[in-house]
Amino acid sequence: MLMKDNQEWCPERRKEEQPKAADVNGGGPLQGASPLSPGVVPEKGNGCQDEGERRLGQGVAPGQEGAGAKRQLPNGSRREGPSEEEISEEQSLRAPQGDSGLGKGNKMGVLKRSTKEELEPTGGKRSEESMMRELSEMVQDVVKSSSWWERHGIDGTIIALSLLSLPVGFLLLRSDNLFPFLLGIAILGVVHPTLTVKGSHLATHNALAESKSWGKIWAVFFLEVCSAFTAEQGSYNHVKIHHAYTNVIGLGDSSTWKLPFLNRYVYMFIAPIAVPILTPLVAIGLLKEVELKTAIRTLCCMFVGLYSHYWLLINISGFQSMWSALSCMLVTRALLSHPYIHVNIFQHIGLPMFAADKKPKRIHMMSCGVLNLPRNPLLDWSFGHSIISCHVEHHLFPALSDNMCLKIKPIVSRYFKDKKLTYNEDSYWSRLKLFLAKYEELMVHAPPISELVGIQ
Repeated sequence: MLMKDNQEWCPERRKEEQPKAADVNGGGPLQGASPLSPGVVPEKGNGCQDEGERRLGQGVAPGQEGAGAKRQLPNGSRREGPSEEEISEEQSLRAPQGDSGLGKGNKMGVLKRSTKEELEPTGGKRSEESMMRELSEMVQDVVKSSSWWERHGIDGTIIALSLLSLPVGFLLLRSDNLFPFLLGIAILGVVHPTLTVKGSHLATHNALAESKSWGKIWAVFFLEVCSAFTAEQGSYNHVKIHHAYTNVIGLGDSSTWKLPFLNRYVYMFIAPIAVPILTPLVAIGLLKEVELKTAIRTLCCMFVGLYSHYWLLINISGFQSMWSALSCMLVTRALLSHPYIHVNIFQHIGLPMFAADKKPKRIHMMSCGVLNLPRNPLLDWSFGHSIISCHVEHHLFPALSDNMCLKIKPIVSRYFKDKKLTYNEDSYWSRLKLFLAKYEELMVHAPPISELVGIQ
């Protein structure tokens, strides 16, 4: 794949109007919805998740985020309804015919992608749409052959075990001995991101349950009660912006995670401690953009979640003062904030970025702009496979649960390698060294726009 960096980048692009999307449901301090800055704000009244996205996770068929939505792109052009790529992919997954199979010896020639033209198949050349359709059919076969336990049960059990371990953690904090006390801190520190990151992420994509009604209930619980973040705003930024416009400058480029006024060491090692404090403050600031009843519900849920944590520390764990209880809340909620911030920037920033009017097709956008980290038992449990080691698979099929993303990972990686597509993988330590060495370039200055000029 040949990549060309444009030397000039228009900063005005960020200042133009953000896209308007259909109603969304659920959200939280997820990737693309940074608690460090408000990011993109939807219009009033946004409140239900895209129907098509749920279907692959339920064994029916996937849709694209924002399908059927009316979008205002940064260059001023309006797009209404799903693209031809989204329609063709959804139709192929709704009615798969026979074995898909992999193409033999088919390659795409080196083509310059113009602003208005798509890459069209000619002769034996395979179009990008057909590659996405073929991969989707292969994944659909896996989903249909999987049990409910594989699709939802395993991840639900992890969350349930985390909830059941909460009493143990609070009781251990009563101990005067150091080891049991630290063990209690560790338990609560791992349970918190399991609920607020893994639970919120799955709820945002309605991957926790096949029932739409239960999906909304879980979304409010994990996103507002546990995470202290506004559901509608977090979901809009994550699903309708980050997923629909992955690595598109001014939209899904993860710029909300950048704080250029901080130096590299403060940002990477000190600022994450403030995430539990900043998250509810940012959420409150975003409530002015939602309906009054939604704002009241969010405030009530946030209060219930935060006060319950404080009450349990005072009455169950035996903390004697308000400040000691609040300090314990901060420590347990910030215990895994460092990898939370790092993972969110490692997997997109530093990879190719695109202009909204020249972004590649979906399969190449996810191939170039998303990166998988190695499996890690702690982070896999607390954040989920779809955020750590199966992030490419998650961006391709966002309605799938963490366990299903892990199950289709060999299929996706093998398909990408067979088709000579980029499959980004790197270690946590390697990305950390890269960001410390090139912090100014990656986190302060605007990234160059990459133009996809050819695939072979």
